[in-house]
Amino acid sequence: MASISATGFLPQSLTLSSATARASTRRPIACLSVQLQQQQPPSQRIERRKIMVIGAVGLVAPALWDSSNGGIEMAMAASSGFTDMPALRGKDYGKTKMRYPDYTETVSGLQYKDLRVGDGPTPKMGDTVVVDWDGYTIGYYGRIFEARNKTKGGSFVGDDKDFFKFRLGSQEVIPAFEEAITGMSLGGVRRIIVPPELGYPDNDFNKSGPKPTTFSGQRALDFVLRNQGLIDKTLLFDIELLKIIPN
Repeated sequence: MASISATGFLPQSLTLSSATARASTRRPIACLSVQLQQQQPPSQRIERRKIMVIGAVGLVAPALWDSSNGGIEMAMAASSGFTDMPALRGKDYGKTKMRYPDYTETVSGLQYKDLRVGDGPTPKMGDTVVVDWDGYTIGYYGRIFEARNKTKGGSFVGDDKDFFKFRLGSQEVIPAFEEAITGMSLGGVRRIIVPPELGYPDNDFNKSGPKPTTFSGQRALDFVLRNQGLIDKTLLFDIELLKIIPN
């Protein structure tokens, strides 16, 4: 117990006296500095201030105006509240693009696999197609944002009332979706892996179809597309070609 009490707090008087001693040693130095500045002629004091200002400007100006080194981007990032990361400017350090051996890759970079080959005709440009589809954020935890085979429509309004439809060649859908449908046969089911460049323009599903039909699906997709902290925005779709309406 004696040893414990020996390591206790220092007496308050000792603490105060130490602080007072340190303060007293700083006062003469501060006073001496002020006295030396006051003894300098006004012209020397003004010249000293000029040198300090010019030096500060020389340090800041290159960072703000040297656009070749990303200075403007750094200033904009600082004003917008985001942390500037010079090493990532203009580069994509996302995950290496995955290539699946059982998928076919097209020239555009789309990868696809037929889960079920259709036995009907193939749609042509200008035809309207009716499809059912699934959507997953495969690059971010594989979250589903649209599900196939859910209840749609009613017998009194037609079987394709609530299915997604669009005209080939109209640019109503993302490039990957139209490319995939073009090579399908009626009744087929095709799975596609969509890189960001073949997906939603400007990371906005309101600009091109297909659009999730539920609020939860829209929220899940929007979170991935608009989140600046996520780099891998690869999507996966399952597409079933239900109907072809000739032009």
